[in-house]
Amino acid sequence: MTVPPVAHATTAAPLAALLPARQGKAWKVDPAPYGIRNIATASRITDGRRALIVVEEGNRVELFADRPDDFAITPDAVAASTDPASVAALAARALRWILPGLDAGLMRTATEDAANSADGLEECRRVLHHKGTVLTEFGFHLIDQGAHPMPREGGNGPVLEWTAASGAEWAVSSHGVGANFSLVYEGPLSGLYGALPVLLPPLDTHTASGASSAFARHLVSRFPQLQPADDDMVEFGGHHDIGGWIALPERAELGAPVSDATRVCAEFGLVGIDFLLAVTTHLL
Repeated sequence: MTVPPVAHATTAAPLAALLPARQGKAWKVDPAPYGIRNIATASRITDGRRALIVVEEGNRVELFADRPDDFAITPDAVAASTDPASVAALAARALRWILPGLDAGLMRTATEDAANSADGLEECRRVLHHKGTVLTEFGFHLIDQGAHPMPREGGNGPVLEWTAASGAEWAVSSHGVGANFSLVYEGPLSGLYGALPVLLPPLDTHTASGASSAFARHLVSRFPQLQPADDDMVEFGGHHDIGGWIALPERAELGAPVSDATRVCAEFGLVGIDFLLAVTTHLL
């Protein structure tokens, strides 16, 4: 008996168009390898290295990470509509945590292979070289946007630094053989305002809490997703998402008035390279 092909999901192509091309290779839509729901349409979108499965049933859209040797059962993200805003929200979720999770799985496999290799050190060097190549790709993207990134070797891997138009300093650093990166900022609070709307979790995921210090109130009043951690620090994020903190560099500054010119440092952890490519204009 011939099994009929699974009909394409109509949101697959618009979703693929919202994911950044890697090394000039855009995401493409393929037939789904199998049907996840009996009466649902489905497609597989891939960049050749990673893949996502898009499933539609009525107005509901489910997005699955296509993991090796793992039959997709539980969706990684869901939207209740097929409209463009819902597709954009699914793309944001893919960039924030689904693709970084796939990268982490691929990197874990490479690291385990290195540990089991007769020349594990050489294999680890290859992993770090791959991360350096990924950062180089991001560096060329920064140059295309008018920035002047400077690479250097950090204590745990490659680092890329650049200066924004505000004079603030940004850096992307790699920590060992882990898959993803840390995004670091140092500069005035105002230099963060263009980036925080895309770096912080969506507003509908936050839980309101009181802010005791002038520093926390100044930030939380503008970005309710932030949670006071201390008098001189706020934090954000959680499981399956970008997390981090914003803080005053020195506790001696606690008594000073807080304004948009107040200098801060910040770190955004577990950031995937696809996300960085998608939000580059907000980091300049």
